Amino acid sequence: MTTSPPFTPEKPLRLGTRGSKMALIQAEQVKQRLIEAHPYLAAPGAVQLVVLATTGDKVRDRRLSEVGGKGMFIKELEIALEDNQVDAAVHSMKDVPSLLLAPFSIAAIMERDAPWDVFISRTAKTLADLPHGATLGTSAPRREALTLAQRPDLKVVLFRGNADTRLEKLARGEVDATYLSLSGLQRIDRFETQFKVLSPEEMLPAAGQGAIGVEIMTHNTLLGDMLQAINHIPSYQAVTAERACLAELCGDCHSPLAAYAHIQGEELHLTALAARPDGTQIIQYSDKAPLENYLSLGIHVGDTIKKQLPEDFFGICEAA
Repeated sequence: MTTSPPFTPEKPLRLGTRGSKMALIQAEQVKQRLIEAHPYLAAPGAVQLVVLATTGDKVRDRRLSEVGGKGMFIKELEIALEDNQVDAAVHSMKDVPSLLLAPFSIAAIMERDAPWDVFISRTAKTLADLPHGATLGTSAPRREALTLAQRPDLKVVLFRGNADTRLEKLARGEVDATYLSLSGLQRIDRFETQFKVLSPEEMLPAAGQGAIGVEIMTHNTLLGDMLQAINHIPSYQAVTAERACLAELCGDCHSPLAAYAHIQGEELHLTALAARPDGTQIIQYSDKAPLENYLSLGIHVGDTIKKQLPEDFFGICEAA
Protein backbone atom coordinates (compact mmCIF):
# COMPACT_ATOMS: atom_id res chain seq x y z
CA MET A 1 0.00 0.00 0.00
CA THR A 2 1.46 3.35 -1.06
CA THR A 3 1.18 6.22 1.43
CA SER A 4 0.36 9.60 -0.08
CA PRO A 5 2.82 12.41 0.73
CA PRO A 6 1.50 14.80 3.40
CA PHE A 7 2.22 17.85 1.25
CA THR A 8 1.56 18.26 -2.46
CA PRO A 9 1.11 21.14 -4.93
CA GLU A 10 -2.61 20.87 -4.17
CA LYS A 11 -1.99 20.89 -0.41
CA PRO A 12 1.36 22.67 -0.03
CA LEU A 13 3.61 23.03 2.99
CA ARG A 14 3.18 26.70 3.88
CA LEU A 15 6.19 28.41 5.47
CA GLY A 16 5.37 31.72 7.13
CA THR A 17 8.04 34.41 6.97
CA ARG A 18 8.57 38.11 7.41
CA GLY A 19 8.96 40.05 4.19
CA SER A 20 12.43 41.53 4.61
CA LYS A 21 15.18 40.54 2.21
CA MET A 22 17.01 38.64 4.94
CA ALA A 23 13.89 36.85 6.17
CA LEU A 24 13.03 35.70 2.65
CA ILE A 25 16.57 34.40 2.14
CA GLN A 26 16.31 32.46 5.40
CA ALA A 27 12.92 31.02 4.50
CA GLU A 28 14.25 29.97 1.11
CA GLN A 29 17.15 28.20 2.83
CA VAL A 30 14.69 26.24 4.96
CA LYS A 31 12.65 25.39 1.87
CA GLN A 32 15.68 24.09 -0.01
CA ARG A 33 16.88 22.00 2.94
CA LEU A 34 13.41 20.47 3.26
CA ILE A 35 13.38 19.60 -0.44
CA GLU A 36 16.81 17.96 -0.07
CA ALA A 37 15.57 15.95 2.90
CA HIS A 38 12.17 15.09 1.38
CA PRO A 39 12.52 14.96 -2.44
CA TYR A 40 8.75 14.78 -3.08
CA LEU A 41 8.62 18.43 -1.92
CA ALA A 42 10.52 19.36 -5.10
CA ALA A 43 7.24 19.20 -7.04
CA PRO A 44 6.43 22.77 -8.17
CA GLY A 45 4.29 24.46 -5.55
CA ALA A 46 4.65 21.74 -2.91
CA VAL A 47 6.37 24.25 -0.59
CA GLN A 48 5.15 27.84 -0.55
CA LEU A 49 6.43 30.91 1.28
CA VAL A 50 3.68 32.98 2.91
CA VAL A 51 4.85 36.53 3.62
CA LEU A 52 3.40 38.26 6.67
CA ALA A 53 4.11 41.75 8.02
CA THR A 54 4.89 41.92 11.75
CA THR A 55 4.52 44.79 14.21
CA GLY A 56 8.29 44.80 14.67
CA ASP A 57 8.66 45.49 10.94
CA LYS A 58 5.98 48.18 10.84
CA VAL A 59 7.12 50.25 13.84
CA ARG A 60 10.70 51.38 13.42
CA ASP A 61 10.88 54.67 15.31
CA ARG A 62 10.66 53.18 18.81
CA ARG A 63 12.46 50.55 20.84
CA LEU A 64 10.93 47.10 20.65
CA SER A 65 10.19 47.24 24.39
CA GLU A 66 7.75 50.08 23.68
CA VAL A 67 5.72 47.98 21.22
CA GLY A 68 5.83 44.63 23.00
CA GLY A 69 9.44 43.42 22.97
CA LYS A 70 11.18 40.94 20.69
CA GLY A 71 7.94 38.98 20.31
CA MET A 72 6.70 41.68 17.94
CA PHE A 73 8.80 40.04 15.22
CA ILE A 74 6.92 36.74 15.57
CA LYS A 75 3.45 37.61 16.94
CA GLU A 76 1.67 37.77 13.59
CA LEU A 77 3.41 34.58 12.44
CA GLU A 78 2.13 32.77 15.53
CA ILE A 79 -1.39 34.08 14.90
CA ALA A 80 -1.13 32.69 11.37
CA LEU A 81 -0.04 29.32 12.81
CA GLU A 82 -3.00 29.22 15.18
CA ASP A 83 -5.41 30.23 12.40
CA ASN A 84 -3.99 27.55 10.06
CA GLN A 85 -2.84 30.13 7.51
CA VAL A 86 0.65 28.60 7.63
CA ASP A 87 2.03 25.24 8.73
CA ALA A 88 5.37 26.50 10.07
CA ALA A 89 7.11 29.81 10.69
CA VAL A 90 10.74 30.60 9.95
CA HIS A 91 12.56 32.86 12.42
CA SER A 92 15.94 34.30 13.26
CA MET A 93 16.33 32.63 16.64
CA LYS A 94 17.65 35.80 18.26
CA ASP A 95 14.20 37.35 17.59
CA VAL A 96 12.31 34.59 19.41
CA PRO A 97 11.49 35.30 23.08
CA SER A 98 13.32 32.97 25.45
CA LEU A 99 10.02 31.80 26.95
CA LEU A 100 8.03 30.15 24.15
CA LEU A 101 4.76 28.90 25.59
CA ALA A 102 2.27 26.28 24.43
CA PRO A 103 0.86 25.64 21.89
CA PHE A 104 4.07 26.61 20.06
CA SER A 105 7.47 24.92 19.86
CA ILE A 106 10.72 25.18 17.94
CA ALA A 107 10.82 21.98 15.90
CA ALA A 108 14.18 22.52 14.18
CA ILE A 109 17.22 24.75 14.18
CA MET A 110 19.37 24.78 11.06
CA GLU A 111 23.15 24.58 11.28
CA ARG A 112 24.18 27.84 12.84
CA ASP A 113 26.07 30.48 10.89
CA ALA A 114 28.69 32.75 12.47
CA PRO A 115 27.11 34.32 15.60
CA TRP A 116 29.49 37.29 15.81
CA ASP A 117 28.73 40.99 15.76
CA VAL A 118 30.42 43.33 13.28
CA PHE A 119 31.57 46.89 14.00
CA ILE A 120 31.02 49.22 11.05
CA SER A 121 32.09 52.85 10.76
CA ARG A 122 32.68 55.41 8.02
CA THR A 123 35.85 56.70 9.69
CA ALA A 124 37.07 54.30 12.39
CA LYS A 125 38.42 50.78 12.15
CA THR A 126 37.58 49.88 15.75
CA LEU A 127 35.42 51.16 18.59
CA ALA A 128 38.54 52.54 20.27
CA ASP A 129 39.31 54.62 17.17
CA LEU A 130 36.06 56.61 17.33
CA PRO A 131 36.62 60.22 18.42
CA HIS A 132 35.41 61.42 21.80
CA GLY A 133 31.65 61.99 21.79
CA ALA A 134 31.05 60.21 18.48
CA THR A 135 27.56 58.87 17.73
CA LEU A 136 26.92 55.13 17.57
CA GLY A 137 23.55 53.80 16.43
CA THR A 138 21.94 50.64 17.77
CA SER A 139 18.55 49.46 18.96
CA ALA A 140 19.93 46.60 21.09
CA PRO A 141 20.46 47.31 24.81
CA ARG A 142 23.04 44.49 24.84
CA ARG A 143 25.16 46.29 22.27
CA GLU A 144 24.52 49.66 23.90
CA ALA A 145 25.54 48.49 27.37
CA LEU A 146 28.66 46.65 26.18
CA THR A 147 29.63 49.70 24.11
CA LEU A 148 29.22 52.12 27.01
CA ALA A 149 31.22 49.76 29.24
CA GLN A 150 34.19 50.35 26.91
CA ARG A 151 33.42 53.89 25.71
CA PRO A 152 31.18 55.79 28.16
CA ASP A 153 31.93 59.02 26.28
CA LEU A 154 30.04 57.92 23.15
CA LYS A 155 26.51 59.06 22.32
CA VAL A 156 24.39 55.98 21.65
CA VAL A 157 21.19 56.65 19.66
CA LEU A 158 18.23 54.52 18.55
CA PHE A 159 19.00 53.01 15.13
CA ARG A 160 16.47 50.54 13.71
CA GLY A 161 15.71 49.09 10.30
CA ASN A 162 16.94 46.15 8.26
CA ALA A 163 20.63 45.72 7.48
CA ASP A 164 20.45 47.50 4.12
CA THR A 165 18.61 50.45 5.68
CA ARG A 166 21.10 50.80 8.51
CA LEU A 167 24.04 50.66 6.12
CA GLU A 168 22.42 53.40 4.02
CA LYS A 169 21.82 55.56 7.11
CA LEU A 170 25.44 55.09 8.12
CA ALA A 171 26.63 56.07 4.62
CA ARG A 172 24.53 59.26 4.84
CA GLY A 173 26.29 60.20 8.06
CA GLU A 174 23.34 59.82 10.42
CA VAL A 175 25.70 58.06 12.84
CA ASP A 176 29.45 57.55 13.02
CA ALA A 177 29.26 53.80 13.63
CA THR A 178 26.90 50.89 14.17
CA TYR A 179 26.81 47.13 14.65
CA LEU A 180 25.29 44.38 12.50
CA SER A 181 25.43 40.59 12.74
CA LEU A 182 28.01 38.81 10.59
CA SER A 183 25.54 36.09 9.61
CA GLY A 184 22.99 38.66 8.43
CA LEU A 185 25.53 40.56 6.35
CA GLN A 186 26.72 37.33 4.76
CA ARG A 187 23.18 36.20 3.93
CA ILE A 188 22.41 39.43 2.05
CA ASP A 189 25.94 39.55 0.56
CA ARG A 190 26.84 42.89 2.15
CA PHE A 191 29.88 41.89 4.21
CA GLU A 192 33.02 43.88 3.35
CA THR A 193 36.59 43.22 4.38
CA GLN A 194 37.01 46.55 6.18
CA PHE A 195 34.25 45.66 8.63
CA LYS A 196 35.63 44.48 11.98
CA VAL A 197 34.31 41.12 13.17
CA LEU A 198 34.11 41.19 16.96
CA SER A 199 35.27 38.27 19.09
CA PRO A 200 33.06 37.06 21.96
CA GLU A 201 35.52 38.73 24.33
CA GLU A 202 34.83 42.07 22.62
CA MET A 203 31.07 41.66 22.20
CA LEU A 204 29.36 38.54 23.55
CA PRO A 205 26.61 37.61 21.06
CA ALA A 206 22.87 37.62 21.62
CA ALA A 207 21.36 34.22 22.41
CA GLY A 208 20.48 32.46 19.18
CA GLN A 209 22.31 34.93 16.94
CA GLY A 210 23.23 33.35 13.59
CA ALA A 211 20.67 30.54 13.90
CA ILE A 212 17.51 29.98 11.84
CA GLY A 213 14.66 28.16 13.57
CA VAL A 214 11.34 26.68 12.48
CA GLU A 215 8.32 27.06 14.77
CA ILE A 216 5.21 24.88 14.61
CA MET A 217 2.10 24.09 16.62
CA THR A 218 3.25 21.52 19.18
CA HIS A 219 0.45 19.10 18.33
CA ASN A 220 1.59 18.88 14.68
CA THR A 221 3.73 15.80 15.27
CA LEU A 222 3.78 14.78 11.59
CA LEU A 223 5.45 18.05 10.59
CA GLY A 224 7.64 17.94 13.68
CA ASP A 225 8.96 14.55 12.60
CA MET A 226 9.59 15.86 9.07
CA LEU A 227 11.53 18.83 10.38
CA GLN A 228 13.88 16.61 12.36
CA ALA A 229 15.58 15.88 9.05
CA ILE A 230 16.86 19.48 8.93
CA ASN A 231 17.45 19.89 12.66
CA HIS A 232 21.18 20.35 13.32
CA ILE A 233 21.60 18.73 16.73
CA PRO A 234 24.76 20.63 17.86
CA SER A 235 23.18 23.97 16.92
CA TYR A 236 19.93 22.97 18.60
CA GLN A 237 21.76 22.08 21.81
CA ALA A 238 23.82 25.28 21.86
CA VAL A 239 20.94 27.65 21.07
CA THR A 240 18.56 25.89 23.47
CA ALA A 241 21.14 26.23 26.26
CA GLU A 242 21.49 29.95 25.52
CA ARG A 243 17.73 30.45 25.52
CA ALA A 244 17.30 28.49 28.75
CA CYS A 245 19.91 30.73 30.33
CA LEU A 246 18.04 33.88 29.33
CA ALA A 247 14.71 32.44 30.41
CA GLU A 248 16.16 31.76 33.85
CA LEU A 249 17.61 35.26 34.03
CA CYS A 250 14.77 37.40 32.86
CA GLY A 251 12.01 35.52 31.06
CA ASP A 252 10.29 37.94 28.71
CA CYS A 253 11.96 40.97 30.29
CA HIS A 254 14.33 41.88 27.46
CA SER A 255 17.28 43.47 29.24
CA PRO A 256 20.98 43.78 28.28
CA LEU A 257 21.77 40.06 28.25
CA ALA A 258 24.09 37.91 26.16
CA ALA A 259 24.76 34.18 25.92
CA TYR A 260 26.97 32.07 23.69
CA ALA A 261 27.43 28.30 23.75
CA HIS A 262 29.83 26.21 21.72
CA ILE A 263 30.91 22.59 21.63
CA GLN A 264 34.40 21.42 22.54
CA GLY A 265 34.82 17.69 22.21
CA GLU A 266 32.01 16.04 24.16
CA GLU A 267 31.21 19.12 26.23
CA LEU A 268 29.11 22.23 25.76
CA HIS A 269 30.69 25.47 27.00
CA LEU A 270 28.37 28.35 27.84
CA THR A 271 29.21 31.97 28.68
CA ALA A 272 26.54 34.50 29.57
CA LEU A 273 26.36 37.99 31.02
CA ALA A 274 23.97 40.58 32.33
CA ALA A 275 24.82 44.26 32.10
CA ARG A 276 23.44 47.44 33.58
CA PRO A 277 21.88 49.46 30.74
CA ASP A 278 24.53 52.18 31.11
CA GLY A 279 27.37 49.65 31.05
CA THR A 280 28.64 50.52 34.52
CA GLN A 281 28.49 46.92 35.75
CA ILE A 282 28.67 43.58 33.97
CA ILE A 283 28.16 40.21 35.67
CA GLN A 284 29.49 37.30 33.62
CA TYR A 285 29.74 33.59 34.25
CA SER A 286 30.93 30.55 32.27
CA ASP A 287 30.55 26.82 32.79
CA LYS A 288 30.53 23.57 30.85
CA ALA A 289 28.69 20.25 30.90
CA PRO A 290 28.34 17.04 28.87
CA LEU A 291 26.41 17.64 25.65
CA GLU A 292 23.34 15.75 26.80
CA ASN A 293 23.01 18.16 29.75
CA TYR A 294 22.64 21.23 27.52
CA LEU A 295 19.33 22.32 29.02
CA SER A 296 20.42 22.03 32.65
CA LEU A 297 23.65 23.87 31.79
CA GLY A 298 21.68 26.82 30.46
CA ILE A 299 19.48 26.92 33.55
CA HIS A 300 22.51 26.65 35.86
CA VAL A 301 24.45 29.48 34.19
CA GLY A 302 21.40 31.73 34.17
CA ASP A 303 20.57 30.99 37.80
CA THR A 304 24.16 31.62 38.87
CA ILE A 305 24.14 35.08 37.31
CA LYS A 306 20.63 35.83 38.56
CA LYS A 307 21.67 35.22 42.18
CA GLN A 308 24.33 37.95 41.83
CA LEU A 309 22.00 40.65 40.48
CA PRO A 310 20.77 43.48 42.72
CA GLU A 311 17.01 44.04 42.50
CA ASP A 312 17.38 47.26 40.49
CA PHE A 313 20.15 45.94 38.24
CA PHE A 314 18.37 46.35 34.91
CA GLY A 315 16.35 49.46 35.70
CA ILE A 316 13.70 49.69 32.98
CA CYS A 317 13.70 46.52 30.88
CA GLU A 318 14.41 46.92 27.17
CA ALA A 319 14.51 44.73 24.12
CA ALA A 320 17.62 42.55 23.94
